Amino acid sequence: MTEFRVPERHAQLLAYAQGLTPPSGWKIEISGDEIIMMAGPSVIHQRNLLIVREQFDAHRPSDLMPSENTDLASPNVGKLRNPDLTYIPVSVVELGGNDVPAELAAIAVEIVSPSNPENDLVGKVRDYPLMQIPLYLVIDPRDGTLTLHSEPGNGVYRRRWSGGFGDRVPVPEPFAFELTTTELIRYPR
Repeated sequence: MTEFRVPERHAQLLAYAQGLTPPSGWKIEISGDEIIMMAGPSVIHQRNLLIVREQFDAHRPSDLMPSENTDLASPNVGKLRNPDLTYIPVSVVELGGNDVPAELAAIAVEIVSPSNPENDLVGKVRDYPLMQIPLYLVIDPRDGTLTLHSEPGNGVYRRRWSGGFGDRVPVPEPFAFELTTTELIRYPR
């Protein structure tokens, strides 16, 4: 596995962000020249994540491991993102450290936060294809919708599947299954 290097222009911002002590339950992300702090998730968020994770776990290749809130770094495009759930190669433990090269992630899964939906619906739709993350599943309990973005190229996702809670999401390789969403819960209005 090749060594993961952080370009100098990004190293200062990364060092500053990693030196911050966020309140308990908060996480830090970097997008370009911005440091983004996010509040911890609600129980509805966590329940939805569990429903999704259990299905992905049943279909994951043996060389991938699930990881919640892992920093995915893509310093060449100035990004450090922390998806709710990702699947990364088991071999990343050999790298040590806290950051995983984003291009090694097989998928990023986000449950939209009611307090900052733009981060998942706009910011990460912009950032994840630049970071070469092949699949991005967005689950929005505010309105009961799901979107699976795929085939990143030229800084955008070229394919998009959209549906609602209750639909079956066609998840491609390396997982290759239909995600059942009937048990997902919407946020109260």
